[in-house]
Amino acid sequence: MAQRPNLTGPLRARLRLPLTLTWAGLVAERLVRAFWPLWTLLAAVAAALMLGLHELLMFELAASVMIAAVLGAAALLIVGLARFRWPRRREALDRLDAALPGRPLQALGDAQGIGRGDPASEALWDAHRARMERAAEAARAPRPDLRIARLDPFGLRYIALLGLVVALLFGSVWRVTSAAQLAQGGGSGAPVSGPTWEGWIEPPVYTGLPSLYLADQQGKRLDVPVGSRVTLRFYGEIGALALAETVSGRTEDIGAATDPEQAFDVVQDGTLAIDGPGGRKWDIRAVPDAAPSAALTPDGAKTTFDGQMSQPFTAQDDYGVTGGTATFRLVLEDVDRRYGLAAEPEPRDPVVLDLPLPITGGRAEFSETLVGNLSQHPWAHLPVTLTLQVEDAAGQTGTSAPLRMDLPARRFFDPLAAAVIEQRRDLLWSAANAPRVAQVLRAVTYQPGETLFRDKADYLKLRTILRRLEAGTTDGTVPAELRDELAQALWDLALALEDGDIGDALERMREAQERLSEAMRNGASEDEMARLMQELRDATDDYLRHKSMQAEREGGPDEPNSGDRETTLLQQQDLQDMMDRIEELMRQGRIAEAEEAMRQFQEMMENLRVTEGQGGDGEGSPGGQAMEGLADTLREQQDLSDQAFRDLQQQFNQGSGGGQTPGNEGLGDGQDGEGQQGLGQQGEGQGAGRDGTGGGAGAQPGPDGRPQGLADRQQALRQELQRQRGNLPGGGEAAEDARRSLDRAGEAMDGAEQALRDGDMAGAIDRQAEAMDALRDGMRELGRAMAEQNGMQQDDEGRAEGGASGPQSDPLGRRAGEGRSAGTDGNLLQGEDVYRRARELLDELRRRSGEGARPEVERDYLRRLLDRF
Repeated sequence: MAQRPNLTGPLRARLRLPLTLTWAGLVAERLVRAFWPLWTLLAAVAAALMLGLHELLMFELAASVMIAAVLGAAALLIVGLARFRWPRRREALDRLDAALPGRPLQALGDAQGIGRGDPASEALWDAHRARMERAAEAARAPRPDLRIARLDPFGLRYIALLGLVVALLFGSVWRVTSAAQLAQGGGSGAPVSGPTWEGWIEPPVYTGLPSLYLADQQGKRLDVPVGSRVTLRFYGEIGALALAETVSGRTEDIGAATDPEQAFDVVQDGTLAIDGPGGRKWDIRAVPDAAPSAALTPDGAKTTFDGQMSQPFTAQDDYGVTGGTATFRLVLEDVDRRYGLAAEPEPRDPVVLDLPLPITGGRAEFSETLVGNLSQHPWAHLPVTLTLQVEDAAGQTGTSAPLRMDLPARRFFDPLAAAVIEQRRDLLWSAANAPRVAQVLRAVTYQPGETLFRDKADYLKLRTILRRLEAGTTDGTVPAELRDELAQALWDLALALEDGDIGDALERMREAQERLSEAMRNGASEDEMARLMQELRDATDDYLRHKSMQAEREGGPDEPNSGDRETTLLQQQDLQDMMDRIEELMRQGRIAEAEEAMRQFQEMMENLRVTEGQGGDGEGSPGGQAMEGLADTLREQQDLSDQAFRDLQQQFNQGSGGGQTPGNEGLGDGQDGEGQQGLGQQGEGQGAGRDGTGGGAGAQPGPDGRPQGLADRQQALRQELQRQRGNLPGGGEAAEDARRSLDRAGEAMDGAEQALRDGDMAGAIDRQAEAMDALRDGMRELGRAMAEQNGMQQDDEGRAEGGASGPQSDPLGRRAGEGRSAGTDGNLLQGEDVYRRARELLDELRRRSGEGARPEVERDYLRRLLDRF
């Protein structure tokens, strides 16, 4: 048997803490093994008491269970005490020594058996003891083994703990005290305790307010919504507690005040009292549910060119609006009863639209916009009243003040289309107008001439409608089904006549501008000028819509012409800025300045029409061909930059799974194997070869059919740009600026090519971005050179109006300045317009950054702009 270890002072101090922890672990192990049945039973009993299970059993059964639990706990306590043994220091030392390799503590208790007196043997023994002491210094207290699965194979301890957790979450600790009632006799049927009560006040669900537990309400006054439910329960001897209340207003079917259960609703102010031992009293204030309200916001109302109405409104309620409607009613006494409206109208139901409600957030108070298109309704542009009605969860309704207006609808600027729409309205106004409508349509289609109908198909459609109307008219009226069918046909025809082509839209915009100019010269009223200004806006929006559609048709659905799109956006913004300025001047009464701004708008329109009609810059002219070539080069450079960016991403995502992502749309189904392998090896090819000719997604077949790397493609693009620079037409300062911009683009392309060959993808992308900026500058300067050339040709041919020669204006009325600057004939942005312009630019940046179809490089650039500004 090993002797007690002979520990030195420093070693003994070092082992004091691990030895103490080891001893504590042994105590924990023995406590768990000896007393786990006891605390399992205690946890199960506590869970049952907190959940109130003893209240569900008969007195005799509950008392028997409690006695059995007490006896069982006592027995388990005795057994546990018998099993438990305090650990000794020697046991802790053995446990600690067993956790160390070589059991150094036991070795330190050994004595030298042989070789005593031999210096060599004693030196060896001292070296052995020194090594054991060093091993003992690394002692760490072992973890106690608290696993008792062998002793509890059915997991009873876990079941008891789960029950205790559930009781703590859903039960009440105070129910444990009711177990003391079991100690009292229950055989006589007497109550186990004195009288007690509990009660709640539950507000209506739609209010979202919490329930009130009356025992916790310390104040004397309670504010509760009308309709709240009061529930009371009395326990103990019947009659010991009684209810006294004046909040329900009940006069019939009232039970006894001492009934064990009471339930009623709060409908009025009053008192609530419980008389008896432990009774309480409260003053109840019944808070009525206020009716919802709504209001229209006429200042923000607008109607688009196609008749879509936007009417802002506000609504509020104390607990939230649940629904609402907008109702349009015809004001018959305000209708101009002439022509087709002279007949008595057929009865029609009011137009009812559902109000939009917020999808997120609360509905207690909100602002929304009612959107709808009522252009096809017979009341279009007739006087109506708009009334909002909102409803809350209690069924209460609130109505807004009626708003007098003309029913918002689409306006038709083409005279023939407007006439067709007017006859459609008359036919829907009253079926008795059928003979008159047929007569007017026959007069319109009689010898129409060459200019009335742009398309003969429209003429034939109108004649077909006329014949069907005349054939279906019987006794001066027409059946409702046929009338509705003809009305739809007239609407479709009017749309075809109104929309026409882009030339018609431009002409309508010119006519609206002339009408507004004439109204300003004649001193028209503010309402009339506001109406004409709205017509000009609608006509301008219609023209720009046609322009956008034309650009999409010319570019194709899959690859729209970005240049036309940006030009259209620029035209739209400048035109809108000018119209906003004119409207602001008219609103301020500065008519002279408004007329001057209108003159500038006319010049802008004239320049726009001249640009639309020019043929010198078409596809067949040298300038147009050069512009097309530069545009192709810019697109190819953009594609090359996108591919370089995707390859840079691939370098940082080696080993990523297959599949198409926004960065590799170009991979087809056939590239799942080899294509992905090429992508995965591109970084290696570029880093090892340093020639930029690695495969991967950037490789495309060259003229000889072999794969062409990014650097080779960049070199070919630079050579093509040099060829295009040599073929630039014209001369002058603008042409020289264009050539200098292309030189900068060529230098940037050369730097990008070298960076690609060196494997510097990030540097190549930066240089490619510089090349694209320089290309755009070159295209802009080339366009200015072409405009100057066209101006010189117009000077040679003579002008219709006199004027000093000077810098030519671009299609938007801006004069070219020195270098790359440009100016206008006047200060178009003044006052708050500057801030509005800034907000619009910021909105445009956000819109473009959210378009997934744009290249990732461009979207990353837009996001950097947004982060900065």
